[in-house]
Amino acid sequence: MPFTFRLPRIPGLPTTATAPFCPSEVAGTVDVPATASVWQKLKLYVGPGLLVSIGYMDPGNWATSIQAGSQFGYQLLFVVMLSSLAAIVLQCLCARLGIATGKDLAVHSREHYPPMVGRGMWVLAELSIIACDLAEVLGCALAFNLLLGVSLPVGVMLTALDTLIVLGLKGRGFRQVEAIILALVLTIAVCLLAQLAFVKADWHAVALGFVPSLQAISSREPLYLAIGIIGATVMPHNLYLHSSIVQTRTVRRDPASLKDAVRYTRIDTIVSLLLAMVINAAILVLAASAFHQSGNTQVTELDEAYHLLDPITGSAAAAILFGVGLFAAGQSSTFTGTIAGQVIMEGFLKMKIPCWQRRIITRGLALIPALIGVVTLGPHSVGKLLVLSQVVLSLQLPFAMYPLIRLTSRRDLMGALANPWWVALTAWILFAAISAANVWLVVQVFAG
Repeated sequence: MPFTFRLPRIPGLPTTATAPFCPSEVAGTVDVPATASVWQKLKLYVGPGLLVSIGYMDPGNWATSIQAGSQFGYQLLFVVMLSSLAAIVLQCLCARLGIATGKDLAVHSREHYPPMVGRGMWVLAELSIIACDLAEVLGCALAFNLLLGVSLPVGVMLTALDTLIVLGLKGRGFRQVEAIILALVLTIAVCLLAQLAFVKADWHAVALGFVPSLQAISSREPLYLAIGIIGATVMPHNLYLHSSIVQTRTVRRDPASLKDAVRYTRIDTIVSLLLAMVINAAILVLAASAFHQSGNTQVTELDEAYHLLDPITGSAAAAILFGVGLFAAGQSSTFTGTIAGQVIMEGFLKMKIPCWQRRIITRGLALIPALIGVVTLGPHSVGKLLVLSQVVLSLQLPFAMYPLIRLTSRRDLMGALANPWWVALTAWILFAAISAANVWLVVQVFAG
């Protein structure tokens, strides 16, 4: 039986898990009338893809793309493109699993694997949330440092205040969270596109950068960044998250309605993640145009990028836009981290705790390594820590991919919505490629 775990009660604060961050509290709360038009249904289904996409443009993406663009110009743009396409495939599988079965990936993992295996998967999923939240803490702290002039340790501590946002949204509808996410995505997009107007990109070289090249990642450093880009793009906890939040829409259980839901959700996912791909590519193009072309090929820190944008572009607005966009990207974890944490705890452990407590636990576990990192490694260590966090995410990704692909390929579980052979083959190729790249990286690190 499910049980509720409570930390010591604080008067005036919720004592139970509440909407909109608790998956069981928001399931089926967005009504999709069967008589709605195609356009109306599309508007109602848009949202979960946006919520997932915000995790694909977080500060970890900024750090890997800034370093990749600075050091290697436009050469690694194809990695951004391929990892985004891989993300689309995997997130579509997640949505299909949630809609077809009415259960998320965490619940299925608990039900279909031995208890010890399930607990191990839960630990890895929690580590991925902490690694992602670490990136958000560092990104927001750096944004506070750049925009407000506070020290990095102070900026790290200020990020704990986002728990107030969770409390402020207590009991609200899930569509309000999706509206906030849309505002964050648009803020990031506007800031980046405006910055591109200040630099002179070589668009012919940009086009060539999207052509896959094994030679571009043949040595250790570009491959390390490429794996970081993959980790920053395809996040393990997003697979659990997406399979849960698609269940916020009411779907009748007949085959036609299920296929209809899968189709609209696929559109939401593809459009949202293509937008995320454009934003990630824009970050890399900005770095390549502003830094690599001007001879600044060793810009590995976001604060360096911020301070160099003014003299290179000749406009103070470029740096301000960079800081605002970085803050919007960093704030995303308030939503994705809290909801994903609840999904994983409820799915693997049948445990529910108040959302503000979940937020404090996740953020507290991220604050400790963030503080240690910025204090011991110095003020210019954020970029390295961000890239490292994304590599950690990539290393954990196969452990979430394997059950996802296995489950969605089972006809006895998925029925007519089971993966066609070509989808399953594509997913297994992605699993093999990401796993092989991770093994190669580990070998290179130890060999070095």
